Amino acid sequence: MSGADRAGPPPAPPGPLEPWPETVRWQPISRDLIWVELIRLGIVLAVALVVLGVVWAVAGHWLPGAAIGAALLLSVWRAVTIVRAVRAWGYAERDDDLLVRHGLLVRRLSIVPYSRMQFVDVSAGPLERAFDLATVQLHTAAAASDARVPGLRPAEASRLRDRLTALGEDRAEGL
Repeated sequence: MSGADRAGPPPAPPGPLEPWPETVRWQPISRDLIWVELIRLGIVLAVALVVLGVVWAVAGHWLPGAAIGAALLLSVWRAVTIVRAVRAWGYAERDDDLLVRHGLLVRRLSIVPYSRMQFVDVSAGPLERAFDLATVQLHTAAAASDARVPGLRPAEASRLRDRLTALGEDRAEGL
């Protein structure tokens, strides 16, 4: 028996959501985004629980109590998915385009050619600023192809913004 026979079947080709695994170096986003999203969830949950608690106290019916239980269960489920969803985000810079991937149940891979970018936005809300995070938003001519990369440190967001802007201008000159 030769060595080739013992090696087993050839490896499966990469799927459509994992292109060029040898040539793409995925960059993760900051795990601090988990805390930002959990705090947002906590704020929404607190407001919902206060409203449902008042309704339950006034109405005295069992239905608002059941809604409180359902809200708590959904919040626990959402907290677990937040952790997994943040870990699923990634981006990769290549010579001619930017790749952005995210999603758990429905995975999404966006490939944005630098030459198609119209402008790049950097934003940070109050919670993001508290955790020293920012989001880079890429805008193209097609609204459906806009991509965003959340959970970046401000220095990385600025570097990515400047690089994408420069590459977009360089690639657009050839059109």
